[in-house]
Parts: sequence; structure tokens; C-alpha cells
Amino acid sequence: MRLEYFQMIDRVVSLEGDAIAVESRVPEASPVFEGHFPGHPLVPGVLLVETMAQASGWLILGRNGFARMPFLMSVKEAKFRHFVGPNAPLDVTSRVTHDGSGYTVTEARVTSEGRRIADAEILLRSMPFPNPDLEAAMRASAARIGLPGHAA
Repeated sequence: MRLEYFQMIDRVVSLEGDAIAVESRVPEASPVFEGHFPGHPLVPGVLLVETMAQASGWLILGRNGFARMPFLMSVKEAKFRHFVGPNAPLDVTSRVTHDGSGYTVTEARVTSEGRRIADAEILLRSMPFPNPDLEAAMRASAARIGLPGHAA
């Protein structure tokens, strides 16, 4: 996990049908912690939402074989239940609850060491990749995190 670069997912654990499970570890140090909060570093809630959105995006890319790029459109019902600090292991799951007309709705959850941290309903819109460079970068990232069957 590289917070300052929005690289939130370290590894895909499983991708089966309409569900994905991924893992990440919060870094021990990050410039993000310098301001959030000095002397009491916590992962900002918005980055937990981004982590759930990225897990949902990888799920969609895995399901559609990189045919279209998912873009975050809305977040509903986001709830934060506990704080997350440096070096915390994160387990993130996402499952499709609706898919149609170019939009996919997922239910996503972050846990750490069995404790529920956050959950949200995520809406993504799938569109053609805007350029070949983005598709190539996404395929390289898929290979890095081990998205099954989707290497660069």
C-alpha cells in the first residue's frame, strides 16, 4: 500500500464470480500521516473508501476481462467503525449486488485482524479505456497485485 500514490491494494487473494478479496498493509510511515494526525497517525476515511472502490474496480476488471474501465461514480452508506493506524493489515472484500446498463453496484468491506473497520455501497460506471496507456498501466498493476488471469 502506497497511500500518497493511491496504490491501495497489495495483493488479490481471490476472485470468484461476483466477489473479490484483497489484502493490503498500511505502511509504517507515509507523508499522509504527517498531517493526519501529528503524533496520532490514522488512515484518513477517504482513503479507506478509495481502498474499497479500488477493490470493486479490480473485481469489475476481472469479471469483464479488461473490456472496459470502471470509474467511481458514487459512494453510499459509507460507515467507519474503527480507526486504522500504521502497519495495520487490511482485508478488503467486494461483491456485485447489481450490474447493468454500464453501471455496477458493489458492497465493500474493510476489516483488520477480524475487526470490521468500514463498509460502503460503491457505484462504478464502465466505459471504454480513454487511451491505450491507461489500459497498459492497469494491466501492469493487475500483474503486480496478482489479479488472476490478467497479466500485462
